[in-house]
Amino acid sequence: MSLETLLALIGFAFVMSISPGPGNFLLLASGANFGFQRSIPLVLGISFGFLSMVFAVGLGLGAVLETYPTAGQILRAACTVYVLWLAWKIARSRSLGSGSGAGLEKPFTFLQAASLQLLNPKAWTVALIVTVSYLEPEAGVPDLLLLIAVFAAVTIPSISVWALSGHGVRGFLARGNRIAIFNIVMAVLLLASMLPAILSVAH
Repeated sequence: MSLETLLALIGFAFVMSISPGPGNFLLLASGANFGFQRSIPLVLGISFGFLSMVFAVGLGLGAVLETYPTAGQILRAACTVYVLWLAWKIARSRSLGSGSGAGLEKPFTFLQAASLQLLNPKAWTVALIVTVSYLEPEAGVPDLLLLIAVFAAVTIPSISVWALSGHGVRGFLARGNRIAIFNIVMAVLLLASMLPAILSVAH
C-alpha cells in the first residue's frame, strides 16, 4: 500500500467512523447512561463486528450478497426489527443505569454490539466501499489484514469520542427528567439513522 493510498484510507476511516450512525448513537446513549468505562465493551464490539465484516467482504462475501439479493433483504428486515427493539429500550429508560426493570437495565455487551454491526446497513456499505476502493484486485490476505489494522487504529479512538461525549454530560442529565428526554431523542435519532433500511423493508 502506497503512502498516498494509506493517507486516503486513514481519512476515509476517520470520516466514516466519526460520522453519525446507529452504532455511534448507541455509544452516545451508553456513555450518558452508564459512563465511559462500562461502555468499553460496546466500543470494542462495534469495532470487532465491523472489522469482521470488512474481512468477510474482502474474502468474497460482497460478491455473494450481490449474487443473492434476497439475502440483503433478509438482512435489512432483521436489522429493522433489532433496531426498533433497541430504540424502544432506550426510549423507555428514565434514569442513569439504574437497572429499574424498564429500558436500558445494563450496558450493551460485546456480543450484542458486534451483532448490531452485522445488521447495520451503514457498516455493510462502508465495508464494501473500503474493500473495493483500497484493495487491489490481486491483493491477498496480508493486504486485507493491513487494511483492517489501519481501520482499527482509526475507528476505535474515533467512535470512543461518542461514548466519552455521553459520559461528559452525565452530570447535566442526572437532574430532573433530562435523561428521559435525552434517551427519547437518542431513540429517535437511532431510528432516523436507519430510515433508509426501514423504508426499504416496508416497500
